[in-house]
Amino acid sequence: MKIYNKKINNNLIAFLMLGVIAITGCEKRLDVSPYQSISDTKALLSEGDVIVTLIGSYDGAQAATAYGGDIMVMNELLGNTDNISFTGTFAGLSEIAKAQITSANTNASGTWTAAYNTINRCNNVLSALDKVTSSTDKKNSVEGEALFIRASMYFELVKLYAKSVGDGDYAANPGVPLVLKPTGNITTTDYAARATVKAVYDQVITDLTRAESLLPASNSKYASKYAAAAQLSRVYLTSKNYASAAAAADRVIANSGKTLNTDFSKLWFTFINNGGVTPSEYIFSMKVTQSDGINALNTYFGKGTSAIAGTSGRGDCKVKAAHIALYETGDVRKSFFQVISGNNYTKKHLDTYGDVPVIRLAEMYLTRAESNFRLGTTVGATPLADVNAIRTRAGLAGLSVVTLDAITKERFLELAFEGQYLVDAKRLQKSVGTLAWNAPALVLPIPQREIDVNKKLVQNTGY
Repeated sequence: MKIYNKKINNNLIAFLMLGVIAITGCEKRLDVSPYQSISDTKALLSEGDVIVTLIGSYDGAQAATAYGGDIMVMNELLGNTDNISFTGTFAGLSEIAKAQITSANTNASGTWTAAYNTINRCNNVLSALDKVTSSTDKKNSVEGEALFIRASMYFELVKLYAKSVGDGDYAANPGVPLVLKPTGNITTTDYAARATVKAVYDQVITDLTRAESLLPASNSKYASKYAAAAQLSRVYLTSKNYASAAAAADRVIANSGKTLNTDFSKLWFTFINNGGVTPSEYIFSMKVTQSDGINALNTYFGKGTSAIAGTSGRGDCKVKAAHIALYETGDVRKSFFQVISGNNYTKKHLDTYGDVPVIRLAEMYLTRAESNFRLGTTVGATPLADVNAIRTRAGLAGLSVVTLDAITKERFLELAFEGQYLVDAKRLQKSVGTLAWNAPALVLPIPQREIDVNKKLVQNTGY
């Protein structure tokens, strides 16, 4: 979400690199600091410094290895042989697609590094809130945004690098290190062990709850109150707190002002067809322009075609016919695939400069539907009404009776190739290709570099 001018961008890069130069300069030595402890050494002395660092937090989240798309790509690819044929040549992604990952996997280490880099920037912002004196509203927004980004990165880390909730005792299973203060002069005593999965979830919920209370209802391209509520709904659903998931999703649906796009195809091609305007259904997304940003979903799922100007992509992720066969006749989503040289590609990510969607409103309807169904409640609407809202938009007749299988199938089809496949499979305890939902191979390794440097870290099973 780099939507600031070039002068600020250059100053920001120079500032943020101060804390990274020492690490990258000694990369060949064993006694380097772990990336969970990256230091930004320049003090934040003014409100301007804090704002620039907050922008740097968005910049970190927008990295290709984070919400620029790699987090979503890995969640879609890992073991997903039923729906995707991966034919790319990148070894890291090939390992992930085959669920044969090594502890030195470059994609796993890249996302870990990007997430902790971003978290540390957020921690720097949060440590200097007293410098934001122009207004209470500004201070609240700065704090809320930093908390939102930090919580989002921790949520993605614990989903990828730890066992899911429901797989053993999440109050005992190792999650990821929780670092909640900016790092300074690092010694081995500063190295953090892995907090439990429950501790990470608790921190994420604490951060997002406060962020929702502080953030404004609308905030341009930055995180808003309803982005925090939407992320909370995901966290609660993943941790099986259905009452809170339904309530959070309902707050977004009822109060955000967002509406379902009547035309499913208008949710995509944000640059090609919409002139770069973000679709109204997007609750939070990463902005990509011709001069700034990258969309890794486009890189790997996209495929340039002369039939649609402005498209690109490596075409590494080919959609299997078995996946397309799951859609009903008349479903507009069934036609939202492009056949190129006999291979199927989703049209969602063909746009070279398309926004990277992080959370869409449709997901909130499906979360509310599932949560209400499981509890026998009707918070905001009945499960049947919510599912039919999504089906109607897809050009399908409404159901007369709803089941849990119908809700989860609708979720799978609606959110296909947007980064929700793996977490939903684990949450619903459904097999992933030939693997059981809780197979150790479906958890990324703690990067070997981190294990070598920080002796307090324990590696995941199988690595």
